Amino acid sequence: MKNMKKMILSAFFLALGLVMPFLTGQIPEIGGMLLPMHIPVLICGFICGWKYGLLVGFITPLLRTFIFGMPPFLTAVSMAFELATYGAATGFFYQKLQNSKARIYISLLIAMVAGRLVWGAVSVILYGVSGNAFTWQIFIGGAFLNAIPGIILQIILIPVLMLALEKAGVTKIDD
Repeated sequence: MKNMKKMILSAFFLALGLVMPFLTGQIPEIGGMLLPMHIPVLICGFICGWKYGLLVGFITPLLRTFIFGMPPFLTAVSMAFELATYGAATGFFYQKLQNSKARIYISLLIAMVAGRLVWGAVSVILYGVSGNAFTWQIFIGGAFLNAIPGIILQIILIPVLMLALEKAGVTKIDD
């Protein structure tokens, strides 16, 4: 029964990941700054665990590309690895740090850094294969500078949501 709950919740987070970018879709620069696809993936990792977070994170940008044509395919591939890392890391560290009062923040920050590093590594490979250079400036700009509003939103919104969900007992799905 608990696996069924996790699958249903994962499908819900996948659906959110597909539709949330429409909130900013008319202005792609805003979407690139607020990172609407990241939020449901991060929360999925927290609630459903690392395996489901990894799968939802990997599938969401690719499925969105195939259905809606956005983000562009190579961007979606690098995002798939980035978001898979987010979902897996939040789920893994949230579970491992059960005795820590700061486990939500620690898990979130580790996931955000790890995901951006994975995005950078995959982007180096994809840019190299396509004959383009992925510079340090592109990495810093894409991973951090352009994403500052989304990073702030995630650091504020996700812990508040997770604390409310913990209080409501939603996060009590055992492995």
